[in-house]
Amino acid sequence: MDVAAAARAWIDAWSRAWPAGDADLPHPVYSEGAVFRSHPFREPQTPADYARWAFADEDEQLVELRFGQPVLGSSGAAIEYWAALRRRDGSDATLAGVAVIRFGDDGRVVEQRDYWDLAEGRHAPNFP
Repeated sequence: MDVAAAARAWIDAWSRAWPAGDADLPHPVYSEGAVFRSHPFREPQTPADYARWAFADEDEQLVELRFGQPVLGSSGAAIEYWAALRRRDGSDATLAGVAVIRFGDDGRVVEQRDYWDLAEGRHAPNFP
């Protein structure tokens, strides 16, 4: 399994899904039954269920999204992300976090844990 290619596929899937507000676009990069924990204190969800919840409050036309360079391991990656977004109520917010991902032998995600924070207003990313 090529960890770098799997990480690039994950970034590509979320790069297309998030601005479009399409919760189903990332589906192909996840294994059936993948464990997806969107925050340390939340119960696991399917990636699509989480994306539907998250996208519901965003004006998808106004998302500015960036990903950091993946930090690769033997079977996984840590990928930093940053999104400046406009909520449907017109307020701006910035979400910054990291996804810790483990890939299966086929290169699809078998486990993902996200750690993130949300700040009011628009803030520039603090990574290159």
